[in-house]
Amino acid sequence: QVQLVESGGGLVQAGGSLRVSCAASGRTNSSYIIRWYRQPPGKERELVALISKTGTTFYGSSVEGRFTISRDNAKITSLQMTSLKPEDTAVYYCNAHQIEPPRDFWGQGTQVTVSS
Repeated sequence: QVQLVESGGGLVQAGGSLRVSCAASGRTNSSYIIRWYRQPPGKERELVALISKTGTTFYGSSVEGRFTISRDNAKITSLQMTSLKPEDTAVYYCNAHQIEPPRDFWGQGTQVTVSS
């Protein structure tokens, strides 16, 4: 079992920056892929970025070049968001994906609001 807690959300003006973090506890010694998703109001959840255990990263097209995912240490993964736009407004969720056997763990989410 892995427990995930997101933090760092808030209100920021367009063009600003914000950093959200995901703290993992429990069994964190497995080879998890850490993924950040977001769910804008009235829309479906979408993948924002992911980082593998070896550090390979992937970004959604809408955030590439503006967002950076990183593993701060063995238990904390962060998402640095820059040049924020109103359309980045969403609840941001941290996900730990266990490859074998396949299993997903989710955090409770953190609200990010970008004002125009």
